[in-house]
Amino acid sequence: MQTVTDFVKQGIEHILTGPDHLLCVFGLLLLVSSPWMLVKTVAVEMAAFIAWFNATGPAGDQPLPALARAGLAHLYFESIHPFEDGNGRLGRGIAEKALANGAGQPSLTALSLVIQLRRKEYYAQLEAANKGLEVDAWLDWFADVVLAAQAHTLGWLEFLIQKTRLLDRLRGQINARQERALLRLFREGPDGFTGGLSAGKYMAITGAPAATARRDLGQLVELGALRRTGQLKSTRYWLSIAPQGLAQQPASRRRREPKC
Repeated sequence: MQTVTDFVKQGIEHILTGPDHLLCVFGLLLLVSSPWMLVKTVAVEMAAFIAWFNATGPAGDQPLPALARAGLAHLYFESIHPFEDGNGRLGRGIAEKALANGAGQPSLTALSLVIQLRRKEYYAQLEAANKGLEVDAWLDWFADVVLAAQAHTLGWLEFLIQKTRLLDRLRGQINARQERALLRLFREGPDGFTGGLSAGKYMAITGAPAATARRDLGQLVELGALRRTGQLKSTRYWLSIAPQGLAQQPASRRRREPKC
C-alpha cells in the first residue's frame, strides 16, 4: 500500500527542509509540518482553482475575457505547481482550453511552441508575477505571446496551402528526383534547410550525379519552385514560398529561472 509520503513524492513538488516542508502557492512560501498537510494544502488550492476556472468561463457566474482568463489560469496553476513534473505542459493546456472556450470552438494555436522559443522571458515573467502578485505585466507579456502564436499558426496554415498549390502546379512537370527533394525540403518547414539547399545536399537526397543535380535545380528555379542565391560554391536554393508571421527565436536577455 502506498503511504502518504510515497504519494507526495510521485505527485506533489515539495522541498524538504529538516522536519518541515516548504510549498510555493500563488507566490507565497508556506511552511507545513508534514507531508499530509502538504497534500491537503495543494488539494485545497486546486479545488479553489477549479472553482475559479469554471466561474470565469463564458457560461460561469463571473465571466472574464478569454485572453485575461487564459493568462490568469496559466499563472494560477503554475503558482500552485501541484505536480513534480509536467506542470508547464498542463498549464499551457489549460491556457489553450481557456482560449478555445472564449472562441466557442476548438482552436489551433502554437502557444506551447512560442513559449518554448521565449522560455527565458517566460520563466522571468512567471517569477516576477509570483513574487509580487502583480499580474498586469504578466498579462501584457502573455497577450503578446498569444498573438505571436496565432500568427505562427496562420503562417504554417498558409505554408501548407502554398505547398499543396505548388505541388499541384508542378504535377507532371518534374521528375522523381525533383519531387523527392522538394518533399524533403517541405518537411523542414517554411525555412527549409539551415543555410539553404546546396547542390551537394541535393545529390545526397536524390543520389543524382553533380551534372544532373545542377540541371534539376536549374529547372526547379525556372519553374518557380525554388529561388537561387549566391554564386558558384556559395549557391543555395530556397523554397519560393514564404509565409509571414512565423515565430522566430528572439535574442532575449539571459535571465535566471525561478526556484519556486
